[in-house]
Amino acid sequence: MTVLEKDILNILAEDARMSAKKIAAMLSVEEEQVKNCIAAMEKNGVLVKYTAIVNSEKADESLVEALIEVKVSPKKKEGFDGIAKQIAAFPEVKAVYLMSGAYDLAVFIEDATLQKVARFVSERISTFDGVISTATHFILKKYKIEGVLTEKEDADYRLSVQA
Repeated sequence: MTVLEKDILNILAEDARMSAKKIAAMLSVEEEQVKNCIAAMEKNGVLVKYTAIVNSEKADESLVEALIEVKVSPKKKEGFDGIAKQIAAFPEVKAVYLMSGAYDLAVFIEDATLQKVARFVSERISTFDGVISTATHFILKKYKIEGVLTEKEDADYRLSVQA
């Protein structure tokens, strides 16, 4: 990966709405060079998706989010990839990661109710061949999402001192 590509990725990670023209000006390169670089990174799968970070509590969304830890017995010739891909195919699943530690996969899901999340775990994930155990953790509150604090600090937060 070139220095230019890394610089462009850093800028887009901070603000995906940044135009190629602005990025070019910030990096002192031609706009066409930035456009070509971005197009190449999209084609090669380096840039996967542009998205907005939404604080669901403030957006009044009532989705239930959970982290499901999954312990699996890896299959011959597939390892962990086969079961991870099966789990990732469900629309409720937002992310799947291979992890070190007591559990093998971390699965993040969203659904409308606690019952639907529980049913998803019991009727879908736990029924896969090779799943040994699961542990479900419901997300109660988000303090920081993708590196951004969900609540702004009150700049004028001081205790009143009176003599």
